[in-house]
Formats: sequence, C-alpha cells, structure tokens
Amino acid sequence: MQMRHRDFNRKLPVSVDFDSCKCLSLPFLQKPPLLICQLPTVMATMVMESIGRVFISLQQIRQVPRLLTEAAPSMPDTVTDSEVPVYFRERYIFTGYRPLEQSWRYYFLSLFQRHNETVNVWTHLLAFLLLLGKLRHLADMVDFSNDPHSWPLLILMLSSLTYSAFSVAAHLLGGKCELFHYLFYFLDYVGVAQYQYGSAVAHFYYAVDETMYRNTQGIFMPAATILSCLSCLGCCYGKYCNHTLPCWVRKVCQVVPSMLGYLWDSSPVAKRLLLWSSDDPAVAYHFGQVGFFLSCAFFFTFPLVERCLPGRCDFVGQSHQMFHVLLSCCTFCQIHASYLDYVHRRQLYSNLHEKGDAALFVGLYMLTLVGCALITAFMLRKVKLVLDFKIKSK
Repeated sequence: MQMRHRDFNRKLPVSVDFDSCKCLSLPFLQKPPLLICQLPTVMATMVMESIGRVFISLQQIRQVPRLLTEAAPSMPDTVTDSEVPVYFRERYIFTGYRPLEQSWRYYFLSLFQRHNETVNVWTHLLAFLLLLGKLRHLADMVDFSNDPHSWPLLILMLSSLTYSAFSVAAHLLGGKCELFHYLFYFLDYVGVAQYQYGSAVAHFYYAVDETMYRNTQGIFMPAATILSCLSCLGCCYGKYCNHTLPCWVRKVCQVVPSMLGYLWDSSPVAKRLLLWSSDDPAVAYHFGQVGFFLSCAFFFTFPLVERCLPGRCDFVGQSHQMFHVLLSCCTFCQIHASYLDYVHRRQLYSNLHEKGDAALFVGLYMLTLVGCALITAFMLRKVKLVLDFKIKSK
C-alpha cells in the first residue's frame, strides 16, 4: 500500500511503505534518509544534547565567583575587629571586616566577596530587584498617570525601592572611611524615614475607616511627616553619638522615634484588624505585615543570635540579616494589602478623600524628603567638624 504526494515547490514523490517501515523521503531531508522507526532515537538524542548544554551552562554559572575573584586578584582579604576603628565594629562580630581606605572599585567588587556585610547587601539588593518587578507588574494593572487614587500606592512603591537601595549602598560602600561611613548610613536613615511616610499615606488612604478618617482628617498626614523627620533625626543622632553614649541610649534615640511613627502610621490598620471580617481579602496580608514588622523590630533592637553565639555569626546568622529579610517580607505584604484595598475599597476611599488629597499627600512626601535631606546635611556637617578636629589634634 503506497501513497503519493506533491510538494508545492518541488515535484518529489514520497513513498511510504507502512507494512515494512521503509525509508521516508521528505523534501527537506536530503542525505541520509530518515527511517520512521528511528525517530524516537533521534528525539531522545536531541533531548540528551539539550540537557547536556543546560548542564554545561550551570557549570559555567558556578564558576562565576571564581572568575570574578581571578578578575580582581588584588582585592585584600578581610580583617578582624582589632584591625578596624572602633566606630566600624559591631558587637559580637569579630572577623570579616573589610580594610579601610581602599579604592571604590574594591568596595563595589566586594559585592561578590565573603565578608560580614555580604548577606546584608544581598538581602536588600534582591528585595530591590523584586520590588522593581512588582512595580512593573502593578504598572500593567494600575493607571498611575491618570488615576490620582493610585498615587498613594505609587508613593509606597517608590519609598520601598528607595529604602532598599539606600540600605544596599550603606552596607556595600559604608566601609571606605569614617566620613563615607556616616554619609551612607545617614542616607540609609533617610530611606527608612521616607518609607515610614509611604506606609502612612497608604494606610490612611486605603485602610482607614470612616470614623477614624473624620476624627484625624487634617492632622494624620502632617503628623506622619513630622514623625518621619523625627525618626530620621533620632537615627542620625544615635549614629553620630555611636561611641560616646551607652549602647542603650543610642538604641533609644533610634528605636523610640521610629516606633512612635510606626504606631501612628499603622493605627488605621490596627483598628481594622481589631474589627476584621473573613470576607476582607486584604486582612491576611495586613496581619502578615504587622507580624513581620514586630519580628524585624525585635531583631533590630536585640542582637540575640550573635550574643548567644559570639564569633560564630560573623558571616551568616546575624540578627541584622534577619531584620533585613523580615523587613522585606513586611514590605511585600504591605504592598499587596494596599493593592487589594485599592481595588476592593474604591467606593469607600473615593467618598472619604477629597479631590486634591492625593496631590497634597504627594507634596507632603516631597516635603518629607526635603526635611530628611536637611537633617542629614546638618548631622553630616557636625561629623565633618569632629573629623577636622581629630585631624588638627594629631
């Protein structure tokens, strides 16, 4: 039993003997002819070749750290805490410090070096990249340009990106010298303060109920701006007095203003969680952000892990690393909860907020940034005066 077929381009006969499984001649197969019974073998070979190529690619990826090390053979090794100034030392962390006064290239390439800040850098760097992806995803679903009601959500996204980027810069570049140490960590505190404001505007705009809105209208967001600036001032001052005041005093300067700001900014969410209902799609994420924030606040305040295991958490396992991971989880829960509120509570917040409220809150966000920048400039000037005095006194 034989069949004939004509190609549109070439008149070539195709002969197929289904009984004996003989040669199959196709126009696009020249030499040698392919047997139908050989097709499974050929396909298996192609699959194995593809797997082999993937395996080779994975092997090449694993060689990236070694290649980077070979590309920068002059990078010095890390040093112990006794080889760096006192203001660079962290309690219960004894090794893994990067030497001071190296080139900027060294500190950028130390992103791929094993030191006691590596995990701190990568946790917020990965969070920053994931936040960029989240913003791109939201931009496909939310009209940020033409819908003023979406601007608080955009402020939350931008403030989240800013604090994670400033945190990466502080932990990656803050080890160059004393001046840049203070500069980058002051910027880190600016990131924390403006993220505090971003949280406030999202909660007040989307999560607030009608009663609380009527009682706090006109004072909630200005108070959030003031508390954000106080948080920046407290963190900068605590850093400035890093080794002239007892540890608990520095922690009070840094933690108390931030905690007061958090209590105020999260009060709409707290009231909502007290009256939560099972048909609220965002309530689980609000519970998540509160739980993650309280956990990260604990690890920021108390270096419990390295205190229990001194010298064994120099590279992995530090409380501050856990603080970074938990804060990132808090941020993602908060963003998703705010997005769900933006979608499902539109009728409520559209009726509550006046037409110009969103633009006003954007203006207050810019005012917060300016206030934090002025505080940073003021504290950095005080640092430079101290450093100049040290140089003159030598």
